[in-house]
Amino acid sequence: MAEFDPRLYGARWAERYDEWHAGMMDDDGAVAALSELAGDGPLLEFGVGTGRLAVPLAEKGHDVVGVDVSEDMLAQLAGKSDAVTTVVGDMTTVRVGREFDVAFIAFNSIFVLATQDDQVRLFRNAAAHLRPGGRFVLETAFVHGVGVADSHKLRVASVESDQLTLSAGIIDPVTQFYNGTWVELTPEGTRFYPIHGRNVTHHEMDLMAQLAGMELEHRWGDWKRGPFTAESKLHVSVYRKPSQTG
Repeated sequence: MAEFDPRLYGARWAERYDEWHAGMMDDDGAVAALSELAGDGPLLEFGVGTGRLAVPLAEKGHDVVGVDVSEDMLAQLAGKSDAVTTVVGDMTTVRVGREFDVAFIAFNSIFVLATQDDQVRLFRNAAAHLRPGGRFVLETAFVHGVGVADSHKLRVASVESDQLTLSAGIIDPVTQFYNGTWVELTPEGTRFYPIHGRNVTHHEMDLMAQLAGMELEHRWGDWKRGPFTAESKLHVSVYRKPSQTG
């Protein structure tokens, strides 16, 4: 596996992230569900990025802390709002120094971690930041097994009169590591937007949660709590840290 600086993603994507992802996710549904799960309590977002969810949650009156390794992403967030407390750090090791009712990571952001060990460390770090009875919420695509025949992907993302955007990637069927990039072709030149990391199934996530001392409380097929089925495109998984007992 080639070495990859995780900050490169933010450096390349920060200015275009909101533009390219507009309308792709159910932001309103996510904010409503996370707000309900948190109640009056604080929320911690790992991989907060440009604040797509953190900013509207803060605008609803929640105390929100956002962690991201990319200062470029956090600069975009700061340009939108000063209501979110931000921390520059690695989501697998950062320590915020307080507990939360909800920690969450949205839209496949767990996939940016390169190895299974990194993903396990994220679960453990999330659990360490939760109060007893708190919840760790993840939103990811529904990952199916990938065979050799499905390991190479190339698709046209958009076509305009003077711009072509392609998405290309290779998934290692053994490790589930994804090495990809979006390529933007314009009269001014070519720009690359890399995406690297490891896909993880919901089954693996359940085991990671167990290793971190949490248990699955809910799994939905969308943020509106629809059923998770074989036809689902994504899942929202809610893990709960046990309450203290006497």
